Amino acid sequence: MLIAIHPQNPSERAIQQIVKALQQGQIIIYPTDTVYGIGCDMLNKSAIDKLCAVIGKKPEEANLTLICRDLSNLSEYTIPFSNRVYKVMRRCLPGPFTFILKSNNNVPKLFKNKKKTIGIRVPDNTIVCRIVEWLGNPIVNASLHNEDSPDYLTDPSEIQDLYGSRVGFVIDGGAGGLIGSTVVDCSNDEIEIIRQGAGDAALLA
Repeated sequence: MLIAIHPQNPSERAIQQIVKALQQGQIIIYPTDTVYGIGCDMLNKSAIDKLCAVIGKKPEEANLTLICRDLSNLSEYTIPFSNRVYKVMRRCLPGPFTFILKSNNNVPKLFKNKKKTIGIRVPDNTIVCRIVEWLGNPIVNASLHNEDSPDYLTDPSEIQDLYGSRVGFVIDGGAGGLIGSTVVDCSNDEIEIIRQGAGDAALLA
């Protein structure tokens, strides 16, 4: 179902409707501060399997990240990291960055693999952050590509045509971006850009 939500002032009723769908194990598609994402409730393991099926990846191969409301609960998913890394993350988030950190034992249980790192996103987008806030825990997230090409999908109506029958909701929050997040590997307590995207690299200095 395609549902339009105001990007700056999202309807509380609409957000609660989306959260209920997530809690019931449904997959949703939503705007971020970069490209559109597709995700599910982190606490629903069957939904994670369903998400991987929709994006055509095996759980052990899927490049999944966690969308968090803020940095307050990272210790639930990551091994402690340096104060320098934390300061950089505080400077960059919310924003168009994905930070890769060493994961603790909770992450392999979630993703059914031997994943030793996890990507963390805190997008500068009111809609998805409000959803995570009401849900009470992170969303498991993947970027939404066109199935026949590496290009990102930007038009919510086109996304609905392609994915609407396989997900609970496609959220129309306006046109999506064409550039993904800047991916920063901090798993060894160093700051290493492994993909330059929309995030300003100068903020990492």
